[in-house]
Amino acid sequence: MGLTYEWKLTGLKKQNSTTLENAVVGTTWKLIGTDEDGNSGTFSGATPFNIGTIDTASFTTYSELTEEQVLGWIKSIVSGSNPATNYMEHIDSQILKEVNSKKFVAVEVPEVDLPWSPISGSTTPYIADAAPV
Repeated sequence: MGLTYEWKLTGLKKQNSTTLENAVVGTTWKLIGTDEDGNSGTFSGATPFNIGTIDTASFTTYSELTEEQVLGWIKSIVSGSNPATNYMEHIDSQILKEVNSKKFVAVEVPEVDLPWSPISGSTTPYIADAAPV
């Protein structure tokens, strides 16, 4: 079962330093996975960034940031090639758990509908014997 993913940025945290103004130091986001039948699951996450490791030579001012750019930073951490920060397998399993809970719903079967019940599958409603008066 393949999923189609949609990333959404839901919040930012910014901070100033002696060399940077309004540097993004934290994000909140969600990833929505949808299967071919339209069942979806959502994983919400938060990804921090260390202001001390931001490259000032390639720094983008806050007003010029795009959602695509910030999501790229997040994706490179949570689903990138670094095994120490990549937890995409965990994200996938949580999304799939939610998708499957919607797709494969447990149904309570009443006693009258048990396979060995004499009226199982009957279109006649079950009427209990009247209690003695």
